[in-house]
Amino acid sequence: MSVPCPSFEQRGDGDRTLVFLHGIGGDWTSFAPQLDNFADGYRAVSWTMPGYGASPPLAEMTFAGLADAVAVLLDKIEAPRAVVIGHSMGGMVAQAFAERYPDRLDGLVLSCTTAAFGNPDSDFAEKFLAARLKPLDEGKTPADIAPALIASMMTEGTPAAMRELATASMSAIAPDAYRAALTCLVTFDGRDAIKRIPCPTLLIAGGEDRTAPPEVMERMAPRIPNARYVCLDGAGHLANLEKPAAFNAALADFLEAL
Repeated sequence: MSVPCPSFEQRGDGDRTLVFLHGIGGDWTSFAPQLDNFADGYRAVSWTMPGYGASPPLAEMTFAGLADAVAVLLDKIEAPRAVVIGHSMGGMVAQAFAERYPDRLDGLVLSCTTAAFGNPDSDFAEKFLAARLKPLDEGKTPADIAPALIASMMTEGTPAAMRELATASMSAIAPDAYRAALTCLVTFDGRDAIKRIPCPTLLIAGGEDRTAPPEVMERMAPRIPNARYVCLDGAGHLANLEKPAAFNAALADFLEAL
């Protein structure tokens, strides 16, 4: 496979592998509370998406290419199978991975994400992309955008350390990589593919998430053959950082049931 291996951080050496895939504004640190928590008993791995940080870019960022990069990562760490946990855009990558590599999944966790970007039959994606690219076209960087955008996605009760972590990870993204990710993001449509997800699946929503609203995720769950839905009260779009204890508990319950 010609796709380069992305960079990643690993904790623990358990028999079962967990692979965490961050959202469009993150990096491997976006799942730091989960790596620390699940290192005892699991091999917990969090990637930095291709093109971000030290991860080599894809020739073209597509969901198929990103799914292939997950497979390359699993090959690198010699993990035939894994439980894949994806947040937001990472949840879309996880769905693409489930479609392309169903035999490599022990379980799937979709956090604060959707089965398609907006309504593919409307002009929402076009308007969203224009709005998100406008600051970049004006010469701003993700570091310029991060403070306000992160603040709009997290609830007021979020610990300051988690807010700072999220802001720092977005601030580190190169403008060209962020542009490529935005352009890729709006192409996602997995509405048909979720009907074929082959493994037990957990959907985790944030009760106050306005980006991937809980009602959207709740409607998504019955369309997946073996899925359960959990909503974390008081969490926004970055639920795993805003409510790490509740997120970890929901994930632990799911893993124990596998």
